[in-house]
Amino acid sequence: MILVLRALGVGDLATGVPALRGVRRAFPGRRLVLAAPAWLGPLVALTGAVDELLRCAGLDDPPRATRPDVAVNLHGKGPQSHDLLRSTRPARLLAFGGSGPRWTDEEHEVTRWCRMLAWYGIPCDPEDLGLELPPAPVTGVTIVHPGAKSVSRRWPAERFAAVTRALVRAGHDVVVTGSAAEQPLAARVAELAGLPGRAVLAGRTGLRDLAGLVGHARLLVSGDTGVAHLATAYRTPSVVLFGPMPPDRWGPPPDRPWHRAIWHGRTAEPGDRGDEPHPALLAVTPDEVLSEALLLPTVA
Repeated sequence: MILVLRALGVGDLATGVPALRGVRRAFPGRRLVLAAPAWLGPLVALTGAVDELLRCAGLDDPPRATRPDVAVNLHGKGPQSHDLLRSTRPARLLAFGGSGPRWTDEEHEVTRWCRMLAWYGIPCDPEDLGLELPPAPVTGVTIVHPGAKSVSRRWPAERFAAVTRALVRAGHDVVVTGSAAEQPLAARVAELAGLPGRAVLAGRTGLRDLAGLVGHARLLVSGDTGVAHLATAYRTPSVVLFGPMPPDRWGPPPDRPWHRAIWHGRTAEPGDRGDEPHPALLAVTPDEVLSEALLLPTVA
């Protein structure tokens, strides 16, 4: 059995797909078990790379795994994540540090894990980001997603509403998405933009439905959060707004003209600390976002 640890969120799973598929190819016939939060199950199934999801809500929730032949740390640089995997007594551990490859902060998240596995002789394709496309509750809509895990990555609701109003005038059928906890924020954006209540899908779509919605969408406008990585996976045109972290760490592939990343920062500021939107994010204007959105090419 091969045990892989990546007990994080939607964007983390999506950026780890090339590495997961590399591990899958490297160990044909072996059972690949992913230790990750149970709620990610619908998205894990869309990778086509995992045989079993083992519930692991984070580093304080060690997976109950029998001794794996190989444990792969796609979670972090350690030491806590290394110790968690060592507690399963694997015959072999693939990870950063020790006698393995060196960790560097100056690296895109997709590239990081592909490089680590390449050091162990496991090739990965960093462009292998696609996911299986499930059906969508509605198709052809433009998605505005105002939420993000941290406040520092949330562009103001009033600005999302201004972009939404302009997109509607340009003929877009706009819906506002988010988690159940983000429903009040989504409702505020919709209200400010003059959208009807039925346009608020926050809290009404499961993860599989959200993936289908993004995959069949006309356009996505969002901050630096998990849904932006779904747009990358499905090659859905997107405009993604960055604050503390630059797009060269977490953004869409720069060679795809149908994804636009906007960032006005100077240096990365890891940790997402702060209870206000990051200054680099506040430097982004609605006119700038709208201009990028309306000029995006369709996918070839």
